[in-house]
Amino acid sequence: MPSISGEQAIATILKHDKKTNSYKIALLRAINDLALLYPDLARAHQPVAVPLVRLAELWTAYYWPFADAVQPIYQGARAIVGGQLRNDVSFRPALTQLRQQWQTTVQLSAQPADGFFLLTEMRTPRRRATYAPALQQAYTQAVAAAAKALLMPIRYAGPGEWSVFDKPARLDQLPPNLTTLHGTRPQDICFVVPASLWEAFHRLSLYVEALCLHEWSLFTETVTQDAGQLVTRGQIYTLLTARPDNRRPLTWERNQVDILLHENVRFICPWTQKPLTQPQHYDLDHLLPLTVYPVNELWNLLPVDRQFNQHTKRDRVPAAQRLAAAEPLLAQAYAIYQQSATLHKALREDAALRFTGLTPGPTFPAQLAHCTTRFIDEVAAARYVQRF
Repeated sequence: MPSISGEQAIATILKHDKKTNSYKIALLRAINDLALLYPDLARAHQPVAVPLVRLAELWTAYYWPFADAVQPIYQGARAIVGGQLRNDVSFRPALTQLRQQWQTTVQLSAQPADGFFLLTEMRTPRRRATYAPALQQAYTQAVAAAAKALLMPIRYAGPGEWSVFDKPARLDQLPPNLTTLHGTRPQDICFVVPASLWEAFHRLSLYVEALCLHEWSLFTETVTQDAGQLVTRGQIYTLLTARPDNRRPLTWERNQVDILLHENVRFICPWTQKPLTQPQHYDLDHLLPLTVYPVNELWNLLPVDRQFNQHTKRDRVPAAQRLAAAEPLLAQAYAIYQQSATLHKALREDAALRFTGLTPGPTFPAQLAHCTTRFIDEVAAARYVQRF
C-alpha cells in the first residue's frame, strides 16, 4: 500500500514514472473510469477489488483507434527480440483482429469510438446475444490479451515493483475487508486499489481524466511511427476523447415501448410531466447522456417529451432538485416496464450490472429509481456536467 496520498500517487505515476509505452496511463484512466461508474464504493472507505477483466474491457475501447490494420498508431517502441519485431503493445494482434471482425459484421464506416460502443454491447447480455459467435469470441480473446498485459503496469506502477498495488489474485484468496465491483465473482482475478487511492479517483475524476489524456497525447507524439506517418498530440487527443453517437437505433427498446403504448399504457415524461400516449411521438432518452458516458442499459432509457429532449435537455443532466422531483416518475416508468415480461427481464438484468442491494418485489421500481437518480447526480457532480 502506498505511504503517500492518493493524489500524490496518481501524479507521480503519470508525471514521473518511466514509461516505455502508454500502459501506466491507460491503467490509471481505467481505474478512474470505474471509480466514476461506481461512485457509491467510495463511501465504504475500504480497499476496492477490481477484476482485471473490467479494466481490460476499457483498454479495448481506449486502444481501439490505434489498432487499425492499415495505419496503426504505435504506443511504444518495437524492439527486435530473437530476430523478430515485437509489438508495441502485446494485445495489438488480438485487438486488430477484433476490429476487422467488427467491421465485417456491422459494415459501417469505422469510427474511433466503436470500441466504446462494442463494450456497452458486450456488457449487456441481451445485446451480446445478437452478435455472431465469431465476433463474441474475438472480443473475449482481445479482452483476455489485454488483461494479461495489465499485469505489467500494475506491477511497475510507482517506484520498484508492487509498490502501489499488490500482486493480483483470485477474489476468494484476497483479504475479506474489501469492497468489490458489482458482479465480481469469487474466481475472478482481481487487484486491490487502496481506499485512499480509490477515493482520490472519485474526488478528482474530471482532473485525473484530463491529466491522463494530456500525458497520453504527449507520450504518443514522441513514439516513432511508420515511415511517412506523422502523429500529433492533437490527433491523439481527438481519438482518445471520441465518444459513440447512438449507432444502435434502440429499435428493440422502442418496439417494446410502442407495444405498451398500443395497449393504452401511459408514460409520463419525468422532466415535463406531460403524458406520452402515442407511439413514435416521444424520444427514448438516455437519462445519463452518451456524451457523459455510454450507458445503454435499460434503466437509463426512458420515454420523454421529444420537444423538450431535443431542445432543452440534450446532453445535459437535471439539477439535483429537479432530478429528485423526477424520481417518482422514474419509478412509475420502471413499474410500467415490468408489465412487459420481456422488458421486466431486461430491466432486472441491466440493473444488476450497475447496482447492488436491489430486492425483488413491489418496491423494486422505487428502489431502482432511487439508485438511478443518485447515480446520475453523483456522476454529473464528479464530471461537472451542465445542468438544466
